[in-house]
Amino acid sequence: MGPNMYYYPYSEFLKNKYGEKVYKLPVNLPVTCPNRIAGRGCIFCAEPGTGFEAMDAQVPVAEQIIRTKEHISKKYKARLFIAYFQNYTNTFLPPESFRAYVTEAAKIKDIVEIAVSTRPDCITEEYLDILQKVSREHQVEITVELGLQTVNYHTLEKIGRGHTLAAFIDAVLMIRSYGFDICTHVILNLPWDDRSDCLETARVLSALKVNAVKIHSLYVAKNTPLCEAYENGTITLCSKEEYMERLICFLELLDPDMAVERLFSRIPEKDAVFCNWGMSWWKLKDELTKEMERRGTYQGRTYGYLHGAALHTLRDIR
Repeated sequence: MGPNMYYYPYSEFLKNKYGEKVYKLPVNLPVTCPNRIAGRGCIFCAEPGTGFEAMDAQVPVAEQIIRTKEHISKKYKARLFIAYFQNYTNTFLPPESFRAYVTEAAKIKDIVEIAVSTRPDCITEEYLDILQKVSREHQVEITVELGLQTVNYHTLEKIGRGHTLAAFIDAVLMIRSYGFDICTHVILNLPWDDRSDCLETARVLSALKVNAVKIHSLYVAKNTPLCEAYENGTITLCSKEEYMERLICFLELLDPDMAVERLFSRIPEKDAVFCNWGMSWWKLKDELTKEMERRGTYQGRTYGYLHGAALHTLRDIR
């Protein structure tokens, strides 16, 4: 984390990794999620998933990437790109289909990395072997993005994740053995979590040496089980002020070398009944940095709880 930074932004992480700014290009595949086959999926997941920024899944991968790449190149004079397989559970595809899609993306000029979004319980060595082979043959880096949301396993059950905390830890250890980067998605204002759950999530991610975290503020998408609970009053969401407090405390505990890819969610207004307390994400981001500046705090300020912390305290007493 550089000087005068309140947290380590993902853009800076990529610049340090590749020597210049790098842009993500969302790719949408014709894939679903095991939760959606078994039922309605996670209680917050709408029918389109999270791929509203991407093209239709029926558009060929190369066409999706090239069209988006041309647009971003002209707008930002970008030269390097990440093909981001974003929506649903991308390793829920048959292995050969998965191999074909990521290979197609890796062959495109100026793609320096493949990022694959998936679930902790959909990681096996077979898929990691495919990614390793594509990485070596086409000289691209690999990042695996894992949806965790919280380390509170009771909350994981309530939101219908369909996997445990142990499954997440197991997936991280498997991915780490291949040398791939890992980004973890978390939500800091789930109705069944309190501030202590958010703080323990920061500690667990730091202990596991995850490379990046994507922090979401919970939104309520239309036509979801969460929307039903929100509208009939069986759940309540914390205030903006409480979310900011959780977020700042989370960042203070976070390993300062862990990149922060996002701080607040983004969803089209037409698709949600609640998002970000009616404020734009960039206004919330400005508010956060101003508050962190006022407090004189920063990412990693209280990061000292690992590697025998009690023994360090004992030495101080002596």
